[in-house]
Amino acid sequence: MSPIDTLVNSTIRPDVRAVASYHVADASGFIKLDAMENPYHLPHHLREDLAQRLADVALNRYPVASYASIKRRINDKLGVPAGYDVILGNGSDELISILCMACAMQDRRATVVAPTPSFVMYQRSAQFAGMDYVGVPLKADMTLDLPAMLAAIREHKPALVFLSYPNNPTGNLFAEDDIVAIIQALDGFGLAVVDEAYEPFAQQTLMRRLPEFNNLVVMRTVSKLGLAGIRLGYMAAAPRLLIEFDKVRPPYNINVLTQVAAEFALDHVEVLNQQAAALRAARADLTAALARIPGVEVFPSAANFILIRVSNSDDVHAKLLAHKVLIKNVSKMHSVLANCLRITVSTPEENSAFLDAFTASLAA
Repeated sequence: MSPIDTLVNSTIRPDVRAVASYHVADASGFIKLDAMENPYHLPHHLREDLAQRLADVALNRYPVASYASIKRRINDKLGVPAGYDVILGNGSDELISILCMACAMQDRRATVVAPTPSFVMYQRSAQFAGMDYVGVPLKADMTLDLPAMLAAIREHKPALVFLSYPNNPTGNLFAEDDIVAIIQALDGFGLAVVDEAYEPFAQQTLMRRLPEFNNLVVMRTVSKLGLAGIRLGYMAAAPRLLIEFDKVRPPYNINVLTQVAAEFALDHVEVLNQQAAALRAARADLTAALARIPGVEVFPSAANFILIRVSNSDDVHAKLLAHKVLIKNVSKMHSVLANCLRITVSTPEENSAFLDAFTASLAA
């Protein structure tokens, strides 16, 4: 064994050594339909105004640690109930990590429960925080298995239950009554974290219900709304909980460029809402077009992506790559996703190019 291998083995946790890094595909030269991004830019005149604001940022100074200005805009424009506040994160990923670090116990193994398949960072963040993770499989039709979720809660008494709403990668909305049943089942010992990353496309939210449940946390991101490049997430919860979560948040975790860009975008949030509406319409068109193709099973989606099943996902995915179209092959994530592919909804032009390449791949 080499000296560096000896060093790694003696200093890095075995479970960390055993997992692969989170993989992000190189999309250079591809029609990029793999990451649920908004394909639209800000209008030209707004980009000019934004450029000036960014040019005026004091890059030599740390951010204002309270982030009061951007938080005020989020509270005012994005539906946070009166009397509630938010914590900001470097994307949803950091918020998930903050939650896990805050809830991981030193005297015993705390547990995270989530439906599976779902967003992979729930499991990874739980693992890296030293928590146990219990995945509760979805039903074959991708819907939530509520009795199994409630049984897992009774057995494991989890500190955290993550619920992606709509779910990624399946795209469907779990029934709100089922989510409320989970929140109530956790009362007194666990937190229900409702991840509303795709709320602009679902237009369904539990944010309004925060005052009803002390153990409800609602998490969102501006990435899917059209600002993936600035990496900003936020979560709202009972003020007493936010005090504790904020102790775990790294100081200055949101850089000044992100803050200014987000403030500017929220000052013009109607533009982003119009883009989300266009993507919802495009989702309906793309869903209908896919459903007309023989041999393609299309699952209902309330997000900005569509999950489909084909006879051989690996073959179709490879042929799409040859056509320079990048989508996500999720068929290996879980048995319920066998032969499934996930396609981000994009502009009419990119959706049409995808359909042409997809039908050609099936024919081949």
